[in-house]
Formats: sequence, C-alpha cells, structure tokens
Amino acid sequence: MTETTGLLIPEYSSTESYYNTWESRIGYRVFLGGTRHFGYYEPGTLWPFPLTAALRRMEDHLHESLDLPPGAKVLDAGCGVGHVALHLAQKGLHVQAIDITPNHAMWAQQEIERRGMQDTVHAQWGDYHSLDFTDGVFDGVYTMETLVHSSDPSKAVSEIYRVLKPGGHVVFHEYDHIDVTKPPPGCPPSLVEAVARINTRSGMPGNQAFDRGVLHRIMEEQGFVDVTERDLSDNMRPLMRLFYVVAYLPYLLICLLGLQQWFVNTEGGVQGYRALKRGYWRYMVFTARKPAARKEGEEGDGPRQRRGG
Repeated sequence: MTETTGLLIPEYSSTESYYNTWESRIGYRVFLGGTRHFGYYEPGTLWPFPLTAALRRMEDHLHESLDLPPGAKVLDAGCGVGHVALHLAQKGLHVQAIDITPNHAMWAQQEIERRGMQDTVHAQWGDYHSLDFTDGVFDGVYTMETLVHSSDPSKAVSEIYRVLKPGGHVVFHEYDHIDVTKPPPGCPPSLVEAVARINTRSGMPGNQAFDRGVLHRIMEEQGFVDVTERDLSDNMRPLMRLFYVVAYLPYLLICLLGLQQWFVNTEGGVQGYRALKRGYWRYMVFTARKPAARKEGEEGDGPRQRRGG
C-alpha cells in the first residue's frame, strides 16, 4: 500500500478536512456504521430502519448495474473505508479500490486484511484524475457518490475511460441539480446560499458543477456510448428524511448562533432534504460502456473523438 498516511493533498484539502471533522466522523459512524453513501428503499417507504440493510441494497443496485460476471476486475474510484468494495468482492468481483483520503485507504485495507479478503480486493491511495494503472485494464469502474468531490470531472471521466477495457462498463452513483445560477420562481435565496456553502465546506466542486445533463454530456464527450441515467431520488428519500428529522432542531440553534459553516452535515441534512423535496436536487445513477474494439474490416461503434484529459 502506498505510504501516504498524514499527507494532505492540496487540491483535496477541503475534502479531507471535511471527512476528518468530528461531525463527519461521529455522524458517519453512528448513523451509517462508517459507510459513506445513501441507502436504497422501495418508493413510498416511511420507516428507514434497519439502515444497514438499505445501504447494502444500494450496493446491490450498483452490482446489478455493472452487469459483470464473477471474476471481472473492477475499479472502485473513491472507496471510502471500503464497504462497497468488500460487498462487491463478496459477490465475486475482483476489486481494486482507491481513495484520495489517506486514512480512508488505510482503514479500508486494514478491514480487507481483517476479513482475509486480500485475494479479491485491495485498497490504496489514489487520485481518479491521474490513475496509476495501464490502459484498458479494468472490466468495470464505478463511483459511489465520489465524483462530487472532483475538481475536474472531465479529467476524471477521461481517466476512467482510459483504464477501462474496450466494451467495459461504468456506473456512477452521483447527484445532480437545477442550475443554481437560474433558480426557479419560489426558490428561497437562503437555500441557494446554503447549497453553495455545503459544497464548499464539504469539498464538492463536482457537485456544484453537476447541473442536470452535465455529467451525461461529459461521459459522451469522453467517448462513452449507451449512456443512460436513472433517478433514484425516491429510493433514497427515507434516509434523507431521517437526516432532516434528526438535524432540524440542532440546525435551528446553529442558525441562531450563525454557526452554519461549522456544521455542514447538519445543514446538509435540513437543506438537502428541502432541495430534494422541491425537486431541485436528485440522486442519479449513470451507466455506460466503452466502445468495443473493432476487428479489421468490421463496422461498429468505435471510439468517438474524445475531448479534454
């Protein structure tokens, strides 16, 4: 494993700082057992518990979307503490996991070794803007709510395209939203300000950039074909509602004292649910594939002219 513990990467200082705050460490541990993504529920569900089952269902949805056979080699581009990578490895995939936060990569590898799963999954420090892998090595690549932290989504998607084998599959579980520079009538200015503050304090420049259609367009520009998107907002709403209920009263006090910038998760729980409820913010799943290599004299969907990267 790369020896980077304690290293603070300048471009990601806000992201690493966010995950190292006491609010994030306690919140992710208490509510999600250390997992760093939303859960999956049937639409209309009111009772969000047990949370662990919902988290694993979201990971099952990702596995189904990847649509790869056992033994396929996949890249987890932003593994957190490794829960998603471990779950997919248990389903038969061979997972190489990376994370920009050194502690996350270290903790993920420690958990992998604790479970004795080193043969099917490995975690190390890595940056999806500059992947340390040769071209065309992975059958699949996925992100689970991590491109939102990208400072250059086009570059990240370009690198993901590069390391995929021809015909390989990609799945992005990410967020998108309305154009916040042109909010619809009735959208409170305080909500727009809160969203900008949340993106800044939690190191999510990618999320700030992901107006509706932006990530879809980036994927096509970088050469992916058969790009699809699915809105899972109703499926993750019960967990977002829980965050809102838990955070509401503390948030009122925080606002009274003017401390919003120090409690980004509390503000995100309240304002994020409000934005979700109004339809301003969505939880999306994007799938696509890299065009298959053409044999000589064979017609097909060869690579498009790629931009950027």
